[in-house]
Amino acid sequence: MLKGALTMYTCPYFMPNPYGYRVDSGISFGRLLHASPDAPPVDVYLDNKLIARNVQYREFTQYLPVISGNYKLKIYPTGNTTTPVINIDLDVPVAKIFTIAVVGKLPTLSLLPIPEPALPMLPGKTYLRFIHLSPNAPKVNVKLPTGSTLFKDVEFKEYTNYTPVNPGNYTFLVTPTTSNTPVLTVPNIRLRPNKFYSIYVVGLVNEKPPLQALIPLDGNTYIKI
Repeated sequence: MLKGALTMYTCPYFMPNPYGYRVDSGISFGRLLHASPDAPPVDVYLDNKLIARNVQYREFTQYLPVISGNYKLKIYPTGNTTTPVINIDLDVPVAKIFTIAVVGKLPTLSLLPIPEPALPMLPGKTYLRFIHLSPNAPKVNVKLPTGSTLFKDVEFKEYTNYTPVNPGNYTFLVTPTTSNTPVLTVPNIRLRPNKFYSIYVVGLVNEKPPLQALIPLDGNTYIKI
């Protein structure tokens, strides 16, 4: 599930949205993912300016172009501006693409920056990686129904490198490293050629909300830095 939860406001740090073509050197692009299974919808402030409103669990914002530098990032429950659930200094690098995930459970939320590097691509291939964001899940492997393993021994807050695969329809099995019994089956996922995708696993094992996979198209597919 990929939803646009972003509301843009006038802010001197952000440039007009130049998706799809090369931008001025030094501009980076970032989006936020709400991946905390027990946190309420949130509003996001950068240097006390509202940049995203009512971002709900499992939702991504759009990518925001932002000038590199150091900022104060505060995340509040939606409608609250007195008690942030996250209050940190954020260092935005020069000319990078990234996702920042809100992870963990209340009251110990944290942010996980996840880079989306601009990589050379083999023509006709799909590039895929796995990101473990379930706070109560053990280390896991990601397998295909044939038994072959795509990603191995990934623990909470870890992400793998991209790996090239053939485009097509896939079913992914997420299993604990100590078992072949899936804790999550992700069926009928179509991967298109010449794209970058991440499999984000969110939610909780044997609790609510349950484990779920989010498979967005990553910004390094179409944003040129």
